Amino acid sequence: MDYDAYRAFIASKGTRTEKHGFTPDAMPDRMFAHQRAAAEYSLEKGRAALFLDTGLGKSGCEAVFADETRRATNRPSLILTPLAVAKQMKRECEAFGIEARVIREPEDVWSGVNICNYERLGKIDAARFGAVVLDESSILKSFTGSTKRALVETFRDTPFRLAATATPAPNDHMEIGQHSEFLGVMPGPEMLSRWFVNDQTEMGKYRLKGHATKKFWEWVASWARAASLPSDLGGDDTGFILPPVTHRLHTVGVDLTQDVDQGMLFRIPDNSATSIHREKQRTLAERVAQASEIANGTTDAVIVWCERDDESAALAKAIPDAIEVKGSMPADKKEAALETFSFGDARVIVTKPKLAGFGLNWQHARTQVFASLSHSYEQYYQAIRRSWRYGQTGQVMCHVVIAETEHGIWRNVQRKAADHDRMKRAMAAAMVGAQTESGLRVAYGRAPEVILPAFLRRA
Repeated sequence: MDYDAYRAFIASKGTRTEKHGFTPDAMPDRMFAHQRAAAEYSLEKGRAALFLDTGLGKSGCEAVFADETRRATNRPSLILTPLAVAKQMKRECEAFGIEARVIREPEDVWSGVNICNYERLGKIDAARFGAVVLDESSILKSFTGSTKRALVETFRDTPFRLAATATPAPNDHMEIGQHSEFLGVMPGPEMLSRWFVNDQTEMGKYRLKGHATKKFWEWVASWARAASLPSDLGGDDTGFILPPVTHRLHTVGVDLTQDVDQGMLFRIPDNSATSIHREKQRTLAERVAQASEIANGTTDAVIVWCERDDESAALAKAIPDAIEVKGSMPADKKEAALETFSFGDARVIVTKPKLAGFGLNWQHARTQVFASLSHSYEQYYQAIRRSWRYGQTGQVMCHVVIAETEHGIWRNVQRKAADHDRMKRAMAAAMVGAQTESGLRVAYGRAPEVILPAFLRRA
């Protein structure tokens, strides 16, 4: 029997993540203690995830990671960001004394820190970079998504990798697997087979095995750090305890006798995509009227969120001093419009969470209006956090305008919010135990020598 091969096979089944990084000489003085802890951890691991809540300074950690790995590899580093966040990331780098450049074309790449939007991924030659950082890495969340596959394949051989987001698994625990796969820790299917079981109530979904929950989060803690407050990473919470956010529901009436099926007295909408689409068409005028009344009724800065192009156009028309940011605009015009609002040169912005709900700092806008709502809790949470984040000193008011037939969507978002809170608590608890590396070695370390059973030794 080939004992060496057998030992290698057994070792390959271990779940301990290896270190691929280095210990940095020093961290910028400007960093908070929790940022320093997160950045040092990610650099020592070399391939890591930072699941830090919005406003805790992920961007600073990303900037330092990119700069330090650039020095260590003597190769350029790359930070990928959502649209319109690139320039903000550049300013964040500069605040830490790090020179960075926003690139658009391959010839723009220089020897330092490069920043680029995800939309330009196809133009990137990954072989040039010694490190890559995914800002708002929940973009990985779909197992079958083309963006996820492109990111995994493109940067499979990149020595240093960092993924950073506040919502690593906004809809389901299984979405953690995409981060694991991108970092080269463990393929998603293997993660599912170890700790998950098919959910018989919903096709294509998996749920954590009850007995495996603790071990699963311990494994996540071996390659990631998570925090809702600085104290989760040994920092000081002073200044990070935010004023309350208020959610106010506005329900508009619906004529349930319209488009009634034969034999029915009233229309009974369901949660199918087709039904939701039709209901939003029927209630467009009423929701726009309510949302625009709220936005026009104040002189303060306002963010108005919507889901559809027809909603966006109607809202922009009903709010005279609003700027509209829509998906069909060229990337440079979208960036310019978003910056216009960011710098206070426009009072109201009308846009979609999927366009502007990630990465932007809009603390000056304490009033948000959701003229339309989807089932995506991640989009709702991230949109709110554009205003409700570190640096916010006043109360944030979120007005949610829905038709009376859409309360099922609101209940679903609230259910996902509760699930997300439970996940964060479980992750935070695992992180506490993970602060001591020795504890992880006991749980997940690969034994230096495999002791074979007697019957095998006799073979």
